[in-house]
Amino acid sequence: MNAVTVTVLMIIAAYLAGSISSAILVCKIRGLPDPRTSGSGNPGATNVLRIGGVSSAVLVLFFDMLKGAAPSYLGYKMGLDAASLGFIAVSACLGHILPIFFGFKGGKGVATAFGAMAPIGGDLALCRILTWIVFVLLTRYSSVAAMATATLAPFYTWWLDERFILPVAMLSTLILIRHKDNIGRLRHGEESKVSRKKSIKKPDTK
Repeated sequence: MNAVTVTVLMIIAAYLAGSISSAILVCKIRGLPDPRTSGSGNPGATNVLRIGGVSSAVLVLFFDMLKGAAPSYLGYKMGLDAASLGFIAVSACLGHILPIFFGFKGGKGVATAFGAMAPIGGDLALCRILTWIVFVLLTRYSSVAAMATATLAPFYTWWLDERFILPVAMLSTLILIRHKDNIGRLRHGEESKVSRKKSIKKPDTK
């Protein structure tokens, strides 16, 4: 098969892999509320943290990142060029955002996008992780941390391995676009802050 055919097949496979919602499946297996109708309504690790605690959120985060990392790494090992890797990575994120298996209603694709960047190297991953942690600690907003990390990721890539600026820039742009609603809530002071506590329904005392 030629490179174009391989790229197309990888794009399709990446979308299907991305369409597997880790948040929904983990919550269902653990007997937790559906993340699409609980908390913020976003089927992602941050919302699962709110409704299910740390261990459930870590599972979701791991599998969401794996959905992006696996197709990107496989494409890299096949020798595909940077543009092809970018389209494969974005396709995995679009699968998470618009999952065919879950009525095209998914999450923001942040963990999947960051996972897709992981094969570039541990140094870039470390820069992203530290950036996210710093901004979460400073602001207590996961959305702010995600947007800050996405904005800085292309600069980190240019510094560490400029060959992959294009795919990283594509993923970062997608992340920022997906946070337009969060930006609006931040402006109006309505954005939810990160919490490790589970959402507990208070008993009716009336």
